[in-house]
Amino acid sequence: MADHQEATVTLPSAPASVSTARRHVADVLAEWGLPDGSDAAYAVRLIVSELVTNAVQHTRGLSPTFTLDLRLEREEQLRIGVTDGHPRHPRRLPAAVQQDNGRGMAIVRALTAECGGGLSVTPTSDGGKTVWVRLPWTAPAS
Repeated sequence: MADHQEATVTLPSAPASVSTARRHVADVLAEWGLPDGSDAAYAVRLIVSELVTNAVQHTRGLSPTFTLDLRLEREEQLRIGVTDGHPRHPRRLPAAVQQDNGRGMAIVRALTAECGGGLSVTPTSDGGKTVWVRLPWTAPAS
């Protein structure tokens, strides 16, 4: 396997893109050797689903598309990036007991920490941002 592998897809900021992004991630992870039924693959798909849902729901028309980047570095680290054109950084919303949404970033932070990873947000040159999640790579070496 190469020292660095990357898979990138740009999708419309529409609800249907969430499931498209999940399928894309499942396909890429399988190609890179992470079994679809593994706990790690499930965690990555859930993290991507939450990040993409945030990009779709919270860009308020300022980002007609978003980009999903997956980067595998030296079979040691998986980096997941979701880039959109909205400048506001994601923030944790107060989660009322009966609230059906607003917990996405809490889920992302918890799963990332549980997997031994980290989360960061970087601005883009065009005024948007990329939310990055860094996770240790757990697939067996080929």
